[in-house]
Amino acid sequence: MQQSNIKILVISISNPILIGVYENDVLINTVSKDGKTSDVLPSLFEELLSLYKINEILYVNGPGSYMAIKIAYIFLKTISIVNKIDLYAVSGFDLNNNSPIKALGKKYFFRNTIAVEEITIDFLGDTIIEEFRLPSNLDNINLKNETLPDYNLPAV
Repeated sequence: MQQSNIKILVISISNPILIGVYENDVLINTVSKDGKTSDVLPSLFEELLSLYKINEILYVNGPGSYMAIKIAYIFLKTISIVNKIDLYAVSGFDLNNNSPIKALGKKYFFRNTIAVEEITIDFLGDTIIEEFRLPSNLDNINLKNETLPDYNLPAV
């Protein structure tokens, strides 16, 4: 009998916060809750940890809200250490079809479609914004072992 592999994907850089529960890389449950990352994540994870034996946590480490990324990283890193759960990062662009992501003021982060590691900050213009979506499976998710926040801060 095959052992279930439970993964949790957390998108905390937008409101509502989205969490997907994946069994053997297939989405089996979604949770969506409005609020601040610092208020929402603890209560959601208390419930998730009581319902599932989680093997991996994936979270969006940027770009996006600096505070949401920082809080998510600290909280999820702590959960991963205390519960011996592997932690991985994923780019927000991988979960919104490479659509611009809100940055500062009226500016947005844009991903270069050719050099995907190149991110710029500019005004939105006529570009259409797509919402973040939890994928139905994790087959094509580009996981990063480097989980530190990727703030993409502009030069001062």
